[in-house]
Amino acid sequence: MPMLLLNEDEVERLLPMSEALEAVEMAFRKIGLEEAVNLTRSRAVTDHAQIHIMGATIKGMGAMGAKIYSTSRKNPPQFYVPLFDGKTGLLLSIMKGDHLGRIRTGAASGIATKILSRPDSTSLGILGSGKQAFTQVEGIAQVRKLERVTVWSPTPAHREAFAETLAKAFPFAISVATTARDAVVGHDIVSTITSAYDPFIEADWLEPGMHINACGSNFAGKAELTPEAVKKCDLIVVDNREQARLESGDLEKPIEDKLVCWTDIRDFGPLLVGRYPGRENPNQITLFKSNGLAIQDVACAMRVYRHAVEQNVGTTIDW
Repeated sequence: MPMLLLNEDEVERLLPMSEALEAVEMAFRKIGLEEAVNLTRSRAVTDHAQIHIMGATIKGMGAMGAKIYSTSRKNPPQFYVPLFDGKTGLLLSIMKGDHLGRIRTGAASGIATKILSRPDSTSLGILGSGKQAFTQVEGIAQVRKLERVTVWSPTPAHREAFAETLAKAFPFAISVATTARDAVVGHDIVSTITSAYDPFIEADWLEPGMHINACGSNFAGKAELTPEAVKKCDLIVVDNREQARLESGDLEKPIEDKLVCWTDIRDFGPLLVGRYPGRENPNQITLFKSNGLAIQDVACAMRVYRHAVEQNVGTTIDW
């Protein structure tokens, strides 16, 4: 069977945010209904680089696949998604996974915001201005009627440039905060997508009714929220409990200090299908801790593959 190669430009063209939101929500529902398997990320290192591997299967979608990527100090990360037919086991496609990873991360925050934030939320504080930041705003903007967005990152030039990029792409008001606190206080929704190792979001910045997407850390020992800030949240939800136990640095210290416990932390998939309650009143502070799941990549990759076949996009190799 021919196998399809898809580069970054082709993947980006075939996967708009609206479809990524649908694919990621479906993936979470499949987990909640126990119709999918998500394999947690594994990592291995050499003296100079690291490889990261995660996989998933989705029943009813005929999809199974993985994301494999390398990181090193010498070169940018290299992301690849091999996609297999869930019925025949044949290799369908290998596609570049950088844009795919960015858009599915933004879509996950979008779906979490749709379910957990107050429906009347209109303001967003975005902390971080790197490659993942734009899709955070894009995903949330498609589920809530945003009126204003405040941008902060540690480097003034970076936050100014990011604000200009957002102003060209969206109709709502964009402002730049000079402190992290100013991008949190007074906002209905907050998304953290920084590379910080040490927590900096303080408990007294969080206000009743706020929803937080914590997306920057997926390593134990690395966090964006202080333990006291995590403790202040009334509802804590993770994208996957098994993976969160291994990777959620934001939760590691609060649990170690007995400020919160795992029995109080909800898994988003089961919550989405009604097995747990979500937000129960407008004053709750809700937290979605995102680590990034292979099932999100696989669900989005299947969308890309089907569009590529329909539109005759990509390079076919007969293996």
